[in-house]
Amino acid sequence: MDFGIETIRAAAERLEGRVRRTPLLSSPMLDELCGATVLVKAEALQLTGSFKIRGALNTLLSLTDAERAAGVLAFSTGNHGQAVAASARMTGSTATIVMPQDAPQIKVDGCRWWGAEVVFYDPATQDREVVGRELVEQRGLTLVHPYDDPRVMSGQGNVGLEIVDQLREGGHSPDAVIVPCSGGGLSSGVITAVRETYPQVAPFVVERDGYPKMARSLASGRVEKVPAVPVFLDAIGSPTVGEHTLAALARHDVTGLEVSDDQARVAMREAVRTLKLVVEPGGSAALAALIAQRQRFAGQTVVVVASGGNVDASVLAEVLAAP
Repeated sequence: MDFGIETIRAAAERLEGRVRRTPLLSSPMLDELCGATVLVKAEALQLTGSFKIRGALNTLLSLTDAERAAGVLAFSTGNHGQAVAASARMTGSTATIVMPQDAPQIKVDGCRWWGAEVVFYDPATQDREVVGRELVEQRGLTLVHPYDDPRVMSGQGNVGLEIVDQLREGGHSPDAVIVPCSGGGLSSGVITAVRETYPQVAPFVVERDGYPKMARSLASGRVEKVPAVPVFLDAIGSPTVGEHTLAALARHDVTGLEVSDDQARVAMREAVRTLKLVVEPGGSAALAALIAQRQRFAGQTVVVVASGGNVDASVLAEVLAAP
């Protein structure tokens, strides 16, 4: 199955009128803080609260009628699950979502609201892919992978096409694009799309501090894994990357950055203060990296993807209340 700018453009046509064109936000307060021109792609405002609807819906629309009728399955920390649940409902299918027992309640509730069946697993003792594939075989479902599927990657690339259009509309020439990275679906799609028009742009992926599985994979040339542990940055908590996503990012000179939980908390507060935008911990990762390493990007025009906003109210309140 192919992946590239043509499949991204085909996905954009498929998704036209079905997903939101999210804004590319800016704030003089944020520019001053970072010492750069900062443009934030607000995917937290997307349907289901994250970019994931793009890849999920593109995949559902690419299935046969028989596959949709039989139903689909996804394993997810939450955002992909909600997106698949919503996409199934929008296309007349049904969804089963495999989620960790410690998934944020807002994400569990979101999956159920869209009509999905939620099946929990223990991340300490069970492999979500094994649990998911067993259910696929037992029930005759189609797996919608969270990242390692060219249809998913192409749908996520729609974010990058919108960024390109919005940069042109604003008269901006980007120096860098920073994207959160879990399994690599979003980063491979966005970087491929943006660099097609702006080949000079420096691409960065952001991972959890101490768990840079994509950076390690790019360095070694093979898929690397990290321990699967409960994390504050749950949206970028995948323990591994994909064969397809690694191959796509290996075509670009990608630099890996890492962020800590505390840096994510700072970014969440600054997103609210400067942009009036609520982002979840993992969704704040790219902004967190920019703020933490702002000297590196001083004077540049930097595109940051705020990938999601599905954060429990109690967590958001705790973060915002901190000094």
